[in-house]
Amino acid sequence: MEDHHVMGKIDELAREEHALFEKESQGKASDADKARLKHLQVVLDQAWDLLRQRRARRAAGQDPNEAKVRDEKTVENYIG
Repeated sequence: MEDHHVMGKIDELAREEHALFEKESQGKASDADKARLKHLQVVLDQAWDLLRQRRARRAAGQDPNEAKVRDEKTVENYIG
């Protein structure tokens, strides 16, 4: 997967996330919407992590295509 494909997926997920945030802020979000929003947040974190891995591998002279999507536990427990 190329970086522009990862960015395209991030954009797509972010638009859906924004729509669900809007729905939630208006008090119109169903339980399914809230569950989807939580799922989107994880998938977005995974996508951003994948993009960062690809860029880091490229900068280090390594093959960016060897970057892998990390599991939820890993990406959700980073300490900034």
